[in-house]
Amino acid sequence: MGTADGEAPRPEEHQIEPLRLPTPEEIRGQDIWNNCAVRSVASGVMGGGLGFFMGMFLGALDNPIMQEEMTTKQQLIFQAKQMGRRSISSAKAFGLMGVIFSAAECVVEKARAKHDTTNTVVAGCVTGGAISAKGGPKAACVGCAGFAAFSVVIEKFLDRHS
Repeated sequence: MGTADGEAPRPEEHQIEPLRLPTPEEIRGQDIWNNCAVRSVASGVMGGGLGFFMGMFLGALDNPIMQEEMTTKQQLIFQAKQMGRRSISSAKAFGLMGVIFSAAECVVEKARAKHDTTNTVVAGCVTGGAISAKGGPKAACVGCAGFAAFSVVIEKFLDRHS
């Protein structure tokens, strides 16, 4: 089949890249990262860092009740204390969530030998249930369902398992 000006069509030139095998260092790095304990600790540290900065931000938004009666120095001291309390509290909560979620997802993924949304649902349920367990069985069930649903929404938003 020719083109409009009579020339023969040119085949598209595709460059085929050779298959590159991973280096021993890359394999060792992947093996380390596939360890559930390493993943969990890394997620806990990242979650704690995120929680710390969120706590700082939210603590800065807190206004004292008696703001009109406080001097500027007192207000600054109040804000600093609130930011410190909130950041530590949020860091602990987000770090704990990161550790539990990541550990649960990794263990379920290894047990099932599949990487899909079911792992996320189970990990979300375990995380929500564990975090809200102090409130009793009903709270744990609600936490399980809520965190599992939230995890699925985030999973679909990130579209990790296409």
